[in-house]
Amino acid sequence: MNSEHTVILVDDDPHVRLSAGQTLELEDYQVIALANAGQALALIDRDFAGVLITDINMPGMTGLELLQQVRQVDADIPVILITGFGDISMAVSAIRNGAYDFIEKPFSADLLLDVVHRAQEKRALTLENRQLRQELQAQSAPGPRIIGNTQAIKQLRRLVQAVAETPADVLLMGETGTGKDLLARYIHEHSPRRERNFVAINCGGMPESLIESELFGHEKGAFTDAKERRIGKFEHAQGGTLFLDEIESMPISLQIKLLRVLEERAIERLGSNTLIPLDIRIIAATKADLRVQAEAGEFREDLYYRLNVVRIDIPPLRARAQDIPMLFQHFALLASALYEREIPPLSAERIHSLMSHDWPGNVRELRNLAERYVLLGEACTFDFDDKPILDEEPSTTLGLAARVDHFEKTLIQAELARHGGSIKDTLESLRLPRKTLYDKMKKHGLDKNDYKAEQG
Repeated sequence: MNSEHTVILVDDDPHVRLSAGQTLELEDYQVIALANAGQALALIDRDFAGVLITDINMPGMTGLELLQQVRQVDADIPVILITGFGDISMAVSAIRNGAYDFIEKPFSADLLLDVVHRAQEKRALTLENRQLRQELQAQSAPGPRIIGNTQAIKQLRRLVQAVAETPADVLLMGETGTGKDLLARYIHEHSPRRERNFVAINCGGMPESLIESELFGHEKGAFTDAKERRIGKFEHAQGGTLFLDEIESMPISLQIKLLRVLEERAIERLGSNTLIPLDIRIIAATKADLRVQAEAGEFREDLYYRLNVVRIDIPPLRARAQDIPMLFQHFALLASALYEREIPPLSAERIHSLMSHDWPGNVRELRNLAERYVLLGEACTFDFDDKPILDEEPSTTLGLAARVDHFEKTLIQAELARHGGSIKDTLESLRLPRKTLYDKMKKHGLDKNDYKAEQG
């Protein structure tokens, strides 16, 4: 259960459940009113985003026993106790043991709403901080990173973090250049398999006559040129991850064998009848809609459904335009270190040009442009500068205030990128007081550290 503004109300008195429930529902809380504590416990996990209110004295499991059970699930879930006459000392003791607060019968609607509101705010802050810590750990870890602050990328990070630690096979879907190979390696690096091999094979870049031997390996003498035993990619990935890129290009005949491997977790080398058990994770990637291909008979339907257990859709760059300045700066910093060149300042006009382009080549196209810009400096022409651009920014459908906000954010991003994250230089160029700049950066979710050289 993961719903904000949810209140679980536990009391064996139906009158309390009715009156308190109505009071909360009038303030737009989703109320789940229950007569016993056991029912409440079944609804709570670490992702529960709401508040629990429970009476202390109830038949069966008491409110204090429920409190202790909830704290074992997540000690940060706010538990509010309803106390009767003579229970005050017991409630005070319970607060020392982790209860959020208590309210004494009979209680007013205002008191109930005030305590629940404060508890809900505390829970929301706790979960937000927990999520931020997870994202910070992921972003500061060595290896590939998922860069961006748009909602689409935050959602992608959350999904990847949820599946990375599991043994589940994964299907990545995204346009050319969106970074499917990087995301596959990211999943591997953040999984328990990180110490073992990450093995990548491009199913579309290899002749059909060779790909089976590449994947399965062969015994000596299995065919004319098999002069010695060869270990295939499946075996080489033992204990680790096998990444099958452009899986839509895999020959139908080989798809049948791949399906068998996925189901049996074992292979036979070509020329052998011995089954070799496999402990690997399969990550497949495609730029095509495999469902459509399956319906057209161009991809095996049973393999599609077997691969589609965990599917991750990677958003195209045009769907997260606000990430473009940060990404460009990141790639420019990498190129600067590689080529030992300074990064020329990027003007606000060029930032606007970057954000207005539709990026058919996605992140790969942006990275190539950032490298050219570092190498050529101001002589670097943006290929799309002389083309008419249809502005498809969401802000064009909004009112004046929203458009002004969009322009303001773009301008601040441009100056932060131009000055390498320096607040001093940015406020001077924008002629803003320090507090005003900080307020606007907070408003737009901008962090100076995203534009500093050490980010590369």
